[in-house]
Amino acid sequence: MTEPAPPTRTPTLSRKLSAIAESATLKVDAKAKALQAAGRPVISYAAGEPDFATPQFIVDAAAEALHNPANFRYTPAAGLPALREAIAAKTLRDSGLEVDPSQIIVTNGGKQAVYQAFQTVVNPGDEVLLPAPYWTTYPEAIALADGIPVEVFAGADQHYKVTVAQLEAARTERTVALVFVSPSNPTGSVYTLEETRAIGEWAVEHGVWIITDEIYQNLVYPSTGSGQADGSDAPVKAVSIVEAVPDAAAQTILVNGVAKTYAMTGWRLGWMVGPKEAIKIAGNLQSHLCSNVNNIAQRAALAALTGPQDEVEQMRQAFDRRRRTIVAELSKIDGVEVPTPLGAFYAYPDVRGLLGREWAGKTPTTSLELADLILEEAEVAVVPGEAFGPSGYLRLSYALGDDALLEGVQRLQRLFAS
Repeated sequence: MTEPAPPTRTPTLSRKLSAIAESATLKVDAKAKALQAAGRPVISYAAGEPDFATPQFIVDAAAEALHNPANFRYTPAAGLPALREAIAAKTLRDSGLEVDPSQIIVTNGGKQAVYQAFQTVVNPGDEVLLPAPYWTTYPEAIALADGIPVEVFAGADQHYKVTVAQLEAARTERTVALVFVSPSNPTGSVYTLEETRAIGEWAVEHGVWIITDEIYQNLVYPSTGSGQADGSDAPVKAVSIVEAVPDAAAQTILVNGVAKTYAMTGWRLGWMVGPKEAIKIAGNLQSHLCSNVNNIAQRAALAALTGPQDEVEQMRQAFDRRRRTIVAELSKIDGVEVPTPLGAFYAYPDVRGLLGREWAGKTPTTSLELADLILEEAEVAVVPGEAFGPSGYLRLSYALGDDALLEGVQRLQRLFAS
């Protein structure tokens, strides 16, 4: 019997996908959960996920939707008409932009909206200005569109907010887009109206697309004081760039979703809003990529956007309380600088003052090494700054219970006691 000839060519895998890194935040969170499952008393600040249950009226809407056979069938790939209308209403209310439902695509979470936004506006070799610290997914999504992320870093001294001068210094003839996120993940920074307007006007002047991620726009907090009932300490407003500069709407794609505001991370429901021509080609992509989003999740999101918002406010107030606690307690550690976050649910301390010093017999020189030390010695999981840009920083989510939050920071205080 004749032996088969050996293959003349070894199968290969995609070079593009092989170059994509695993999400650092999910990796740290998975490691923390594995240690917890093994019996270790690990407190994790890794995942950007509210610890609250999805409000019951939203769950009830999903349960009711299960009894309607229409939800078991294909529906329009861009989303249920009623949900797109509700998203249009929210966009007008919170972002100051009036859009037609045809300018909206419902996606499987905000991540898909981010991915599709870059696929829509980026061509091979195009540069995308990426203010840093940035969410870990942005550079990978840009690379998947064959674009080149160009980091523009702003440190704690700038409250992690870039300036027009920095953006202009980074702009080249290949610059096609800017990522603008306020409130920010990972820093919690919120741009002022004046700062937002200046950046929007710069983008319009130079014909630069704006990808603005507004997933945290409803999670904002007072800039000073202690939250007085008379409203004297009202939350700041996360001004949408299209509200600050209406002319920017023609070159802006807005990304949003229900995950953070409504404690619906696992429901996987996001959306993108933009000019009709951009949304049309993004819709063509989605029609081949996944078709319609799960109809039950869409019905739940419709309930979230159109139902009572009192539980949302209760969650926001709880995040505000935790924010004040984590900033106050981290600030007690010598060598740690913590700009006060005004939005989202993250603290982003500058920990360069802890590097190069001996702790528990070790001398970390990077925030990656510091995060490993913290996990090993204090059983606290944090995400190192390398996941979001330069080393020397840590991200701590305060979307966890009050007791665990305080206990975790106190462990850090004991570890880094002078």
